[in-house]
Amino acid sequence: MVIWKDHGELFVRYKRNPILTVEDWPYQANSVFNPAAAIVDGKTLLLVRVEDHRGFSHFTIARSHNGIDGWEIDSEPTFAPDPANYPEEIYGIEDPRITYVDEMGKWGVAYTAFSDSGPMTALAFTEDFHNFERVGPTMPPENKDAAIFPVRFNDKWAMLHRPVSNIAGAKANIWISFSPDMKYWGEHQVLLYARDGGWWDARKIGLSPQPIRVSDGWLIMYHGVRQTTSKSSYRLGMALLDPDDPRKVLHRSEGWVFGPRELYERSGDVNDVVFPCGWVLVDDEIRIYYGSADTSVSLATAKVCDVLKYIHSCPEEQCPDEYCRFFEGHEHTPPK
Repeated sequence: MVIWKDHGELFVRYKRNPILTVEDWPYQANSVFNPAAAIVDGKTLLLVRVEDHRGFSHFTIARSHNGIDGWEIDSEPTFAPDPANYPEEIYGIEDPRITYVDEMGKWGVAYTAFSDSGPMTALAFTEDFHNFERVGPTMPPENKDAAIFPVRFNDKWAMLHRPVSNIAGAKANIWISFSPDMKYWGEHQVLLYARDGGWWDARKIGLSPQPIRVSDGWLIMYHGVRQTTSKSSYRLGMALLDPDDPRKVLHRSEGWVFGPRELYERSGDVNDVVFPCGWVLVDDEIRIYYGSADTSVSLATAKVCDVLKYIHSCPEEQCPDEYCRFFEGHEHTPPK
C-alpha cells in the first residue's frame, strides 16, 4: 500500500482575522459572511452575503485598495432579493460567485435563490456592480454552489453546481453542465464524486470559489462536509481540470488544504465552517476570502507556485484504488 504524505494546511491565515464583521456594517444586520471576490478597477471587491434579523440574506459590496483593510462598504444592500419578479428569491439570495466574461464585457454573478421550493441556482450579469440584469434560475431545486467558467468550450458555456437528492444514501456530488446562451443548461454529468466511508469529503461536497485559470488547467477549490456524531465540519480541498475539457479531472487532493481551527471559525451562527465563495490572484499570491462560522469574513493566502506544486503532487485518480471505490472507464469527448 502507498503511504500517504500529510501536507498539512496549504493556506496561511491573515493574523488580524476576521477582516470584516457585522460591527463594520453601515446598517443593521445579523451577520456578514461567504463573500464572492474579484479585482475591479484595481481594487479588491467583495460581494458579501449579509443576513438580516429575519434570517434572510442579500449582497453588499465592500471595496479595499489593498484587499486587507480600509474597506469601503456600500451604505445599503447592493443586490437585494426581488421576490415580486423572481419569486424563487422570496427567502433571500445567498453565496455568490463572480466570474468576469471577457467576451461579454460583463461580470457574471452565480448565486443561490431561496424559497418554499428550496434552494436553486440563479445567474445575473453586471457591468458596474450597481445595475444587475437577472437571467433567473439556471437549475431547479435543490441545487447550490454554482459558478460559471469565463470562456466557452467548443462554443458552449460551462457551469459547476451541486444538486442534492432526498433519496436515502444518495451522495451530493459536484456536477458540470453546458449551455449555448447562459440560460438553458444541459449535458449534465458528475465532475467530482463525494468519497465514501471515513474520508473528510465523504457523502457531500460542493464548489467553493469560482474556477480560475492557471498555467496548465482550471484550478477549483471545493468544500467537504465531515459528519460526526456531534457536529458537521466544512473543510476545503482542491482539484485541477483539463484546460480544454473541464469535465476531465487531472488531479485531486486527498487531504484537506484548509479547515476550521481558530475560535472565529469554530464558534458562530454555524460552528466549524470555513466557506470561501471567492478568491483572487494578486501577483504571485492566491487570496481566499471566506465565511468564518457563518458570522464574519476572513482571509487566507498561499503562493501560486506552492499551490501548483501541491496539486501536481496529488493523485490523477479521484480516489486511490487502495482506499475506496474508484470511478473509471469514462471516455471524455469535447461537448458538441
